[in-house]
Amino acid sequence: MQVGLLTYYFKNRSPLMKKLFFGIALIAAIGVNAATPVYLDDSKPLEDRVEDALNRMTLREKINLIHAQSKFSAPGVPRLGIPEIWCTDGPMGVRPEVLWDEWEQAKWTNDSCTAFPSLTALAATWDPDMALLYGKSIGEEARYRNKSVLLGPGINIYRTPLNGRNFEYMGEDPYLTSQMVVPYVKGVQSNGVAACVKHFALNNNEINRHTSNPIVDDRTLYEIYLPGFRAAAQEGQAWSFMGGYNLFRGEHASYNPILMNEILKGEWGWDGAVISDWGAVHDTRTAVSGGLDMEFGSWTNGLSNGASNAYDSYFLAEPYLKGIEDGTYSTKELDDKVRRVLRLTMRTAMDRKRPFGSMGSDEHVEACRRIGEEGVVLLQNRGSLLPLNLDKIKKIAVIGENAIKMMTVGGGSSSLKARYEVTPLDGLKKRVGNKAEIVYARGYVGDPTGEYNGVVTGQDLNDPRSPEELRDEALRVARDADVVLFFGGLNKSNHQDCEDTDRESLDLPYGQNELIEALAKVNPNLAVINISGTGVAMPWTAKVPAIMQAWYLGNETGNALASVIAGDANPSGKLPYTYYATLDQCGAHKLGEYPGHPGIDELGNKVMDMPYNEGIFVGYRFIDKNKLKPTFPFGHGISYTTFEYGKAGIDKAEGSADDVFTVTIPVTNSGSREGKEVVQLYISDKKSSVERPVKELKGFRKVSLKPGETAEVKFEIGRDALSYFDADKHAWVCEPGEFEALIGASSADIRSKVKFKVK
Repeated sequence: MQVGLLTYYFKNRSPLMKKLFFGIALIAAIGVNAATPVYLDDSKPLEDRVEDALNRMTLREKINLIHAQSKFSAPGVPRLGIPEIWCTDGPMGVRPEVLWDEWEQAKWTNDSCTAFPSLTALAATWDPDMALLYGKSIGEEARYRNKSVLLGPGINIYRTPLNGRNFEYMGEDPYLTSQMVVPYVKGVQSNGVAACVKHFALNNNEINRHTSNPIVDDRTLYEIYLPGFRAAAQEGQAWSFMGGYNLFRGEHASYNPILMNEILKGEWGWDGAVISDWGAVHDTRTAVSGGLDMEFGSWTNGLSNGASNAYDSYFLAEPYLKGIEDGTYSTKELDDKVRRVLRLTMRTAMDRKRPFGSMGSDEHVEACRRIGEEGVVLLQNRGSLLPLNLDKIKKIAVIGENAIKMMTVGGGSSSLKARYEVTPLDGLKKRVGNKAEIVYARGYVGDPTGEYNGVVTGQDLNDPRSPEELRDEALRVARDADVVLFFGGLNKSNHQDCEDTDRESLDLPYGQNELIEALAKVNPNLAVINISGTGVAMPWTAKVPAIMQAWYLGNETGNALASVIAGDANPSGKLPYTYYATLDQCGAHKLGEYPGHPGIDELGNKVMDMPYNEGIFVGYRFIDKNKLKPTFPFGHGISYTTFEYGKAGIDKAEGSADDVFTVTIPVTNSGSREGKEVVQLYISDKKSSVERPVKELKGFRKVSLKPGETAEVKFEIGRDALSYFDADKHAWVCEPGEFEALIGASSADIRSKVKFKVK
């Protein structure tokens, strides 16, 4: 009876039937009158429950627990009433349901989600409170859909602006990433849903991602590429991590013994479960020993179609079971994997106290809009063209495909089935109303499609006109307007902001640079709103008075942008990465041998070796070292008001490495509008025995000030902010000597400095 019901359950997966058959299995497991086993008693210590469940499991049940049974689920242990684990793609919304074995849509009518802004937009808020709100909101949606694991956030460092997945990450700086990822993780997990932090580690490009073999020294690894993951593991206490497709020192990241065993589970003492990226496993032996806990994918090789029982052929399925039975493997590694998966299950699907969640609520809409407004970065505003003065403007020309193109669909696994999406043009029309006439012209045709993995936007953006006709119309419309708003940038097509491909150029596609320059000639009142998840070349900055970085902002894109453009919201975002003028300003391209060259790994497999010759000098660190002038520096962003910084002070001029130095600086809103400023702290080691960056971000505070109001901004500087990683000692070292605290509005706009000494 039980076997028959469970078989039916696996085929019929409606929520009601799921609860029914889980209940039957639970009764069968414990007996109606039996005492509740320890593993089911959530009042008992977690480790006691884990050990009790582990000791009751058969060898085959243990094996079943650590690999998928469908595209996004693992089976649990039905005999013991241990439920399935269900994963869903994030990190910017809950992915729509797909068929059991396919990527095709399941065609549910109730799986539309709230599409939240891209993670670069979140990072651009420079506000941990926004990260907490984001995580809590998306976690509520995942919980409502009964997911155990949200596959996000992504926090790989922005090493090159060409990386197709930069829009899913949090920028170029390890400190900023660390400060933003922790509240995101805590927010998600407050719903009883595990955050799955990805992609651990060095997944810094999409080109050749399955064979990319980064060659990185230990100091660079620990100072640049690991801090965000360490913060997520230790401070955020993330319940799961995802490995990457790439290799590291000759072994794949998803079961890399250095990354997973030595660092994550060893040095950092992390007790969560490592989940493979889909199809990232290639070998049973190394998957067993390399620290992987759960194998997911599509078919036997993770990508192509196969037999219906392909899950039993996974590397951590029958091959692993047979290896244990014939003595090739012991059960030591298996029991560790099972313990970690049981912890994950008990923290999520077996937590009877977790909230029920919610989907598409008014609160989520508000969070989406608010995060979007806070993340918009005003890059340039000569002549105060923005915000629009709707009392004087009679006609607004809106130009560009990105004013009308829906962006929640596409980009790879982060593609979403959004409940709705407000385009920039629709948002402006709603906000402006009858105060001014809005005239739209396409200007260029980029990608007229709007479909990914069976989800369609429903837009028909095909346009039969020639590029010349489109350009002529745009110039005619712009010439007669009081102000021109150009909405351009990238989209989520291949070789733009999209998984599995990198961009082929830093330039804007579809002839946008030429169009922008032509528009500037016919109307000097031009604002360019760049919608993208990464930096682009802007050779026309001197000719355009106003430039705004707008990101992908999800459901509320149009409303959030209209709010900022009209001045209802004062922009307060800051760039989470450097806006390079050319690729030669980026160390990965100038020195790093991107995108790599053919090599052979330790097993004789063909790989793409990618030396990280720029070392620790990533982003603004490379800019500072080489005294370069980017288009816009890291941390840059202006406001509709102005802020004055006073003189910084420090509580003591000298102290030991274990002391805490407190730096304070007064910041005043010297303009006429209420606004927010991100005050940034950088540390400079004035004389070190090793080469160090000119300065490094080690603190920031976002303060809201009314006109004329002053805030005393305080930073505490401890050993962590002063140390570098000594690879020979394999330890963080704070050398005695003179340091300098630099406080400013960006990495290139330092307003005050104060020196101090470490004894």
